[in-house]
Amino acid sequence: MKTFFTALLLLIIQLLPAQEEVYADGIFNFEENKAQKIFTTGTRIRQSPGVNAPVLDSLQANQQVFILKKEETVLKLGERAANWYKISYDKNGRNSEGYIWGGNLCTGYRNKSGYDFLLGLTKTITKKDPHFPTETIQQNIAAVKMMEGNTVIDEVSFETGSGESLSYGSFTVEGNHKLKNVEFTLRATVSGEACGIPGYDQYILFTGKKLIALPQLMSVGDADVYYHHEEFIFPNDKGGIPNAFVYKMKEMEKDEKDREKKKKASKTYLWDGVTYRLK
Repeated sequence: MKTFFTALLLLIIQLLPAQEEVYADGIFNFEENKAQKIFTTGTRIRQSPGVNAPVLDSLQANQQVFILKKEETVLKLGERAANWYKISYDKNGRNSEGYIWGGNLCTGYRNKSGYDFLLGLTKTITKKDPHFPTETIQQNIAAVKMMEGNTVIDEVSFETGSGESLSYGSFTVEGNHKLKNVEFTLRATVSGEACGIPGYDQYILFTGKKLIALPQLMSVGDADVYYHHEEFIFPNDKGGIPNAFVYKMKEMEKDEKDREKKKKASKTYLWDGVTYRLK
């Protein structure tokens, strides 16, 4: 009888579906022996790499930490998947160590005009699929925070697609593009770096006191079968218009006879130095 139950147990184990292995998104791949910053306010520091490990401490956004080691353990929350990292940090004059989930770290940060600007992912939301209204899709939400120390001065949020679009990311500071009252422009980019996976560009204007997110741009393609590309033409670009920025879209798709079908569209946004509106 004991042999029968042992055999039955082994059979059940074999029939159970294998757990899918989770891989970390490339945007959360942080180098060891380098400084990083906390993005999520109230981030928990744990005794070991796991959500059930005892909490040792919590840190605020813009706190600098030092990456000691990337752990093999990966945690996926919604459409965000990241490794756990062993870190060290200074707080209240004392150096401490612990473990942090990589999804709570900045994916990029810059210092400009006396402020720290942090880029990170905040959550995953469920929304209606624009192409199939009866279905839903999972979308990540990112944000840029303007910080003065640990105080958030301003913050803007925007979508960044699904986890497939988080293979690569960048966060850069550009000029003011000759837009009135704009000191400089922040540009956040994420990309799947693969055919058929969308990439997103988010421009954010800094007017000295406020962050203003422009309409989001998306591009996607699959070899020479199809592509969809969106961009802005600013006043300092060739063909630009003073006190305005122009949205341009172009796309191409081949039919079953390998014939190209192309489409273009454009619209102009007027900028008054404070806000923008569609012309």
